[in-house]
Amino acid sequence: MNIEHYFSGPLQVNCYLVYDDTKRAFIVDPGGFQPELARSVEEKGLTVDYIVLTHGHGDHIGGVPRLKQLYPHAKILACEKERDFLGDPRQNLTMETLGAAISVTPDVCVRDGEELVVGTMKLKFLETPGHTKGGMCIFLPEEKILFSGDTLFRASIGRTDFPGGSFPEIAESIHTKLFVLPDETVVLPGHMGQTTIKYEKEMNPFV
Repeated sequence: MNIEHYFSGPLQVNCYLVYDDTKRAFIVDPGGFQPELARSVEEKGLTVDYIVLTHGHGDHIGGVPRLKQLYPHAKILACEKERDFLGDPRQNLTMETLGAAISVTPDVCVRDGEELVVGTMKLKFLETPGHTKGGMCIFLPEEKILFSGDTLFRASIGRTDFPGGSFPEIAESIHTKLFVLPDETVVLPGHMGQTTIKYEKEMNPFV
């Protein structure tokens, strides 16, 4: 499995292009359109099957419209509980973040614990409310990799002062859904640098 990292959008969100030897791929949190990502997809001959959204804030979804134009067969995937949030620019803050109102309609909605196979890669979806009501993380159990969106950062956590945010909820999400994962799990967040579950259990001052 291969992971390419790109800073995307006006807030420089961590966007990830993930693919395997079968050349099947998915993209996590395209905050904006990144020509370098598109070039990599073309040069490597990848098939983008899914655009996976950890949550619906504008800084994480700004690149969706352009990517859907480029890869019309790619399915937008999000948590079922985030569907309305994604579709409402008043809630998803796209005007404030991007200067334009964007409404995103998921093609596939998942619930806590559901799994999906992309090529040879198994993805498990973990509902982690707190930053938003329908926020989620994506865990790849065989590789021990977690895409944590804005739930868990290195020595920090996602903001809870936006509409739908809740500190008790995000703390519970982290303790009951993320801190039970293997200590060696590599955490790839929506902002800041990568970390591990072990480091966060020992060093994160917020939880």
